[in-house]
Amino acid sequence: MSTETPTLVPLCGYDIRADGSARPCADLGVAPPDGVSYRWLHLDLSDRALADWSTQHLPPLARRTLLADKTRPRMDQGENGLSVTLRGVNLNEDEEDADMVSLRIWISDRLIVTVRRQRVFAVDALRARIEQGDAPHSPDHMLARLTEGLVARVEQIAFDREDLADDMEDSVYEENRQPLTDLAPLRREIIKLRRHVSPLADTLQQLALSDTGLIADDLRARMRDTASRCRWALEELSEVHDRLDAMADHLDAVAATRLERNGYRLSIVAAIFLPLGFLTGLFGVNVGGMPGIDHDNAFAILCIGMVAVGAVSALIMRWLRWF
Repeated sequence: MSTETPTLVPLCGYDIRADGSARPCADLGVAPPDGVSYRWLHLDLSDRALADWSTQHLPPLARRTLLADKTRPRMDQGENGLSVTLRGVNLNEDEEDADMVSLRIWISDRLIVTVRRQRVFAVDALRARIEQGDAPHSPDHMLARLTEGLVARVEQIAFDREDLADDMEDSVYEENRQPLTDLAPLRREIIKLRRHVSPLADTLQQLALSDTGLIADDLRARMRDTASRCRWALEELSEVHDRLDAMADHLDAVAATRLERNGYRLSIVAAIFLPLGFLTGLFGVNVGGMPGIDHDNAFAILCIGMVAVGAVSALIMRWLRWF
């Protein structure tokens, strides 16, 4: 029984000229034809042919980066190119934004290969611009656009969460709305976002400061700005995290104060009714010799006496400054 070797099916592939024009790749080799500035191949990690193709065409560093099962933002420099792993906000349907998606990148002087497991909207936006005739004219410019697209979406998420925190603070500190059912989920989301965005910011900074010849000097300031924006988004997320913690502490303090106040009030009421309970228990025994059994006004006298005892108890507690 013969088995056919699977054929690599790219998500997209373009040969891009220096003027920004592009055309679909005619083959899946790593060497672009003459007259082409570079080739971009965008691949799916789930493609069964990816491992064999990368073994045939890419160096070991690129294979390890592109085929990694679990990833973390990082940059590695080799003799033949640069491997970069980045993360972007997960904007896929029925997915949480904080479960960020990974983008694996291999870049050389005339080739850039990107691999994803889930849809990356920053890549889709770049692809749309390429199809409109606005392609980056070199691999390092494409890398700069990719990082800018990823960071722009991270920034938007950070600003949106800051607005949510503003609304929550208005509800807590001004409107005194209790409880906030959406506080805990937002806190969990911010924690997850910070965990992913922090190494992303470090990787972008490392990329901007790297001494590789694959990134032109005029692009380094642009990439430093992207790294700075990512760091700023991380600081916004950290600020939101601290504000949410402060709101949670405030809500806990308000709840504890309310519980303490209610318990104190119940204690005062119990103290006032303690002698009254003693009297009702005493006069409720069914034994001979109880006073007032044959007196018509005995019940009224007992009620008046209990009111008097309660009032005197309350006055004594007030005089003692128990309340």
